[in-house]
Amino acid sequence: MDILLQQIINGLVLGSMYALIALGYTMVYGIIQLINFAHGEVLMIGALTSWSCIGMMQEAMPGAPGWVILLLATLIACVVAAALNFSIEKIAYKRLRSSPRLAPLITAIGMSLLLQTLAMIIWKPNYKPYPTLLPTTPFEIGGAVITSTQVLILAVTAVALGAMVYLVNYTRLGRAMRATAENPRVAALMGVKPDMVISATFIIGAVLAAIAGIMWASNYGTVQHTMGFLPGLKAFTAAVFGGIGNLAGAVVGGLLLGLIESIGSGYIGDLTGGVLGSHYTDIFAFIVLIIILTLRPSGLLGERVADRA
Repeated sequence: MDILLQQIINGLVLGSMYALIALGYTMVYGIIQLINFAHGEVLMIGALTSWSCIGMMQEAMPGAPGWVILLLATLIACVVAAALNFSIEKIAYKRLRSSPRLAPLITAIGMSLLLQTLAMIIWKPNYKPYPTLLPTTPFEIGGAVITSTQVLILAVTAVALGAMVYLVNYTRLGRAMRATAENPRVAALMGVKPDMVISATFIIGAVLAAIAGIMWASNYGTVQHTMGFLPGLKAFTAAVFGGIGNLAGAVVGGLLLGLIESIGSGYIGDLTGGVLGSHYTDIFAFIVLIIILTLRPSGLLGERVADRA
């Protein structure tokens, strides 16, 4: 039971990070029906930016508390990621909104590779240790342990979901988002500015991705220019799993995927008689994706997204 509880905690933490990234995927898809495959690289840029900022602040403010440095680095990383995603939308995607679906998809993949290459040039390809800025003393829960960083990850995910639900359902920007998703041309006739709404969606998604990247780096202790690819791919899987275009579905899909991976990796060796080990954990995300797309293509909480005239 101790092992199972520990795997559940690990799965919730992993799933929370997937959920933060999946929220960005599902918001952009809900508005303009685009899968932004460069989203994982925005996560990576946010994490590497925070790594650079932390190094500079530790030299400039040697006596500053760790949480202050982490908070300032997070704010700077969010600004950089938001500016990057805003630029990506304007440069790579805006002119392709009315193009066939394949064109923006290929452009997104190309942008992902471009950002990886630029990050490799700027930060070099080697793995870099991410500083530990929060207390490392673990909390014990029924024989399992959880760190302060993991508690923060769970709390940030809960706050982010609540903030997104409130934004979409109870603010002017949220109403504009829903109107643009339903029909951008009619929304423009009603006074909504679709370009502004789409840009705001990309900025919000980038902020969530940057925060997820910093949490990922803090939890696993390293950063590198390819770190965003696999989390981004799995977060997309989580978004489809929960029902892409649905905010709650993105979080549910992320949490379930994290639990499936964590519990599966803990017991797959026993279940397969040692044929498969915990290093095969990545296969679970794609097995789940295949099953869900086969049995329920709209996802667990999927709903019919915007009709276009």
